[in-house]
Amino acid sequence: MKSRSSAFSSRPHPHLYEINTWVWLHDLSQKMNRTIRLGDVPDQEWDALQSKGFDCLWLMGLWERSPLGRRIARQHSDLQKEYAKVLPDWQEYEVVGSPYAVRAYQPDPELGSWEQLKEVLGKLHDRGIKLILDFVPNHTALDHEWTTRHPEYYVQGTSRDVTNFPSKFFPIDTPKGMRYLAHGKDPNCPAWTDTAQLDYFNPDMRKALIRELQHIANFCDGVRCDMAMLVLNEVFAQTWENHVKGDVCPSREFWTEAIPLLPECLWIAEVYWDREWELQQLGFHFTYDKSLYDRLRHSTPHEVALHLQADPLFQNKLVRFLENHDEPRSAVAFGNVRLPAVGVLTGTLPGMRLYHQGQLTGKRIRIPVQLCRALDESPDEATVAFYDRILAITNDEVFHAGRWALLTVSYAGDDSFNNVIAYQWTTDRDWRLIAVNLSPMVAQAYIRLNGKFGLESHKFPLYTLYDQFSELSFEGRREDLIQNGLYVRLDPFGCHMFSTGEKLVENRQKTN
Repeated sequence: MKSRSSAFSSRPHPHLYEINTWVWLHDLSQKMNRTIRLGDVPDQEWDALQSKGFDCLWLMGLWERSPLGRRIARQHSDLQKEYAKVLPDWQEYEVVGSPYAVRAYQPDPELGSWEQLKEVLGKLHDRGIKLILDFVPNHTALDHEWTTRHPEYYVQGTSRDVTNFPSKFFPIDTPKGMRYLAHGKDPNCPAWTDTAQLDYFNPDMRKALIRELQHIANFCDGVRCDMAMLVLNEVFAQTWENHVKGDVCPSREFWTEAIPLLPECLWIAEVYWDREWELQQLGFHFTYDKSLYDRLRHSTPHEVALHLQADPLFQNKLVRFLENHDEPRSAVAFGNVRLPAVGVLTGTLPGMRLYHQGQLTGKRIRIPVQLCRALDESPDEATVAFYDRILAITNDEVFHAGRWALLTVSYAGDDSFNNVIAYQWTTDRDWRLIAVNLSPMVAQAYIRLNGKFGLESHKFPLYTLYDQFSELSFEGRREDLIQNGLYVRLDPFGCHMFSTGEKLVENRQKTN
């Protein structure tokens, strides 16, 4: 394991930026009219990440991709349709294969080298940014060296399995004879035919994979673990019950073996199926919050509020996002109309706040991970301005070192209060109140504050709050605040980001 003499601690509730490494370097190459690999990235790019307040950078898709997987991706008819949909002039050479069919945990030669990666790590550290890289625990590429050198590391099938289930198993000729290995699989989906399924009941495989992790940790500060719940003993046994019946189920989970060996590593889990808490208990620092995403996109404000009532210790370890490389672009899924509400919400909740390459400029086209090029899209000025503002506001210490509390929202004349979510961040010196309206109608509500913050005890009959988002100041009657709570009236999908003690602007609005 590397010496981390230059290591530093990320602030709580960090901001993570995901970059599609291949697409990003391709874009830079086009702009600079020369081939750009990791070691050639201009310092201005790293400076831009620092200026926006990002704590961590996830270079998605850095590892060496599979030639076999690339061929499959180029010939796959459904994927070809997807390529044509998002990149009408795509060429075969631009299909570089899936980043999650890893041939080897080393930088893809088209993207850079170990030396260049180390250089990037140093530049990021100089700017106070941690580097996150992918780790794919469930499977490898079909042509990973283990498939021939150590076929026993994989779930085994038979020639009959290959005949009966050709999309689930594949034959491979090894020095140990012909073997029939399983493709990587999520039990709820078809198998990933460009991958080979690792056998988590094989202790030697576990040890080998941990050695890979220890090597990766020399070149990064953390790992984002793909589909981390698939390798839980229970899930693995249920998925492969007909092929691991004779194997002994390990007494420990893989993650309880791996995570303690790398105590300085930041562990992020992509996880679904309500397994988030379980993986947090196994040692993950952060786990995906797909539940919040789904509720914001498809459910009611009430369901969102229920989700936010979970234990704060759980909330603090969730990864909040509006998009990533797996989801539709947020500009399409939510649109500019809903952005003030959902963008402020995900940007100010406790936990890790994930932003995706292109999200900050309002890109609308989600690029399949097999492609190395994206269609040019002009930035949406309103979206750029929105995220510039949110990132600047949430760079404040109160959103990282502060204490978060969900607030009670109550009736203020009609049932629209049910559409309002409100919470506060506090330190000994500072206070912020966030209120969002998750509906397409005007909403009004009373919000019961958790603490006084000088609002209720002042001798003057009026109090004044400053909204950092709108840059307006709001006045209300202190007597009403004491009796009923803070009154808010929110436009459709509107928000407030209130503070006290801020400079006031000339344009004032009364809250009642």
